[in-house]
Amino acid sequence: QVQLAESGGGLVQAGGSLRLSCAASGRTFSIYAMGWFRQAPGKEREFVSYINWSRGNTIYADSVKGRFTISRGNAQNTVYLQMNNLKPEDTAVYFCSARLLGAQHEYYEAKGYDYWGQGTQVTVSS
Repeated sequence: QVQLAESGGGLVQAGGSLRLSCAASGRTFSIYAMGWFRQAPGKEREFVSYINWSRGNTIYADSVKGRFTISRGNAQNTVYLQMNNLKPEDTAVYFCSARLLGAQHEYYEAKGYDYWGQGTQVTVSS
């Protein structure tokens, strides 16, 4: 199994910044990629960003491109999401996720990820 734990959420004014972190433990050697998703009230879980666990290539949703940056920690058991120029529409619960080899769905689909953190709330006020 893989365990994921997010942290770093909070309340910030529009235009501000937050840095989310996700610590992975357990069978981390089985991870192919890590992803960030978010879910606002009444909406389905939305893809935010992706990073390949070993190669480091990254992908971003159009809604956050140019504002958010996903990166790996030096020990490579942690993934970060640096969020700049936050907007009220970024308000959501943010989830860290792990994608294993042989995933049956695409990287931008929640169904393409095998393990999930508990989520961390990000609230952006106007």
